[in-house]
Parts: sequence; C-alpha cells; structure tokens
Amino acid sequence: MTTDTEEPTLTVDELAARAGVTVRTVRFYSSKGLLPPPVIGPRRVGHYSQEHLARLALIEELQRQGMTLAAIERHLQQLPADLSAQDLALHRAVVASWAPDAAEDVTREELERRAGRPLGEEALERLVAMNVIERAEGTSDSSDSPGSFRVDPALLALGIQLLDVPLAHESILAARGVLLEHSRAAARELSALLREAVGEHESVAAVKSLSAHMQPLVVQALLTTFQRSLKAELREWLKES
Repeated sequence: MTTDTEEPTLTVDELAARAGVTVRTVRFYSSKGLLPPPVIGPRRVGHYSQEHLARLALIEELQRQGMTLAAIERHLQQLPADLSAQDLALHRAVVASWAPDAAEDVTREELERRAGRPLGEEALERLVAMNVIERAEGTSDSSDSPGSFRVDPALLALGIQLLDVPLAHESILAARGVLLEHSRAAARELSALLREAVGEHESVAAVKSLSAHMQPLVVQALLTTFQRSLKAELREWLKES
C-alpha cells in the first residue's frame, strides 16, 4: 500500500522491525497517544507511514535519555502536529547529539530487519565505509554467512537512506569528510572560547557544568545555521542554472 504521495507504508510488524522494537511496544505507545493512529486499509490492516517510523525513533531516543512516558507525552504535544519524517529526524538528531555513544551487536538477519530490506555485500561495504556498521572479528564477507555486526543505532537510519541517494559512493564519503573536517574545526574554536570564558583557574566541575549547559544549545544553533546556509546555497545554485 502507498500513501497519496506514493510513499510505501508499513504494517505494524514492519514498523516494529524497522524501529528495533516489539509490536507490543508499538501498540503500547499508540494506546498512550504517543503515536497517531494508522490508516486502516483493506481487511482492517493498519498502515503506518514514514512519519510514524520517525516519531517512534524519537520516542525511543527520548526514553534512552531517561525521560518518563509522561514527560515524553508533554514533549511531543509541544511539537507541531504536521511535522514531516525529515523534521522529526532532525529533531531526534538534536536530542541524540548529547547522548552517550552507544553501539549494539546484531546478526545480519536483525540488521536487515531494522533496515527494512535485504542488504547485499555492496550495501554492507558502503555502510562499513560510512562507519555506520563494523563487521565483527571473524565475520565472513560471503553472503552465505549470517555474520554479526556492531551497529551505531543513531546512524543506521541515515546510512540506509544514503544507500538510495543518487550520488556516487565516493561523493557521499567526500561529503562526510567535509562535514567532519568543519565540525571538528568548529568544535576546536568553540572549546577555545569556552576556555577563555571560564578562565584558567576554574575547577573541572565548573567547566563540565558549563559544557553540559552549552552543548544542547550549541548543537541546535549549528543545526539551524547549517540548514539555513544550505538552503541559501541551493537557492543561489538553482538561480544560476
């Protein structure tokens, strides 16, 4: 089934698999009003959109941050009701940006379940190159081997989407390099400003406290600035072409 915009929809089983949760969890969130109801199709089968998937990923991220369901409900109520899957993904990126790094070990079967698609060797190699996954030591490159992988859950959805971007793999890796280079440069300069602001004689606790308060604000400011700058560059590019 597809939506009016011809985007394929997901059954509750597919939604749960893509999000890495159980069907019971999806239904529990729905019963609490955290997820909007699905579109009911033929034979009374519920169909979920990419917005459902993005909202579910955001809920899971907020839970990893230690928020209660009541707090998550209040948080979601403050968001505009018509946010797209891309908007929700950006919001989740801001939330996840100050979470501790986390990785999971999964089988190839589980990796494909979360990806929502079979992953051939070429796709796996691209995900490895983007540092989305790592092959476990001793894992065979053969497609006959189930293998196991270390996965960064925060990057998996992005990596899977990049597999379908009509750009050469080399261009995607070059873009990643540009982002890493400039984000590290920005981090160095901001760290220098913080050191100057707190002074040389401040305690370690004071520096950590200031960093904890500043980090979410800085991440949100960087994301907003980048979005606006990219839109401006695209407008200029399209104007010239």
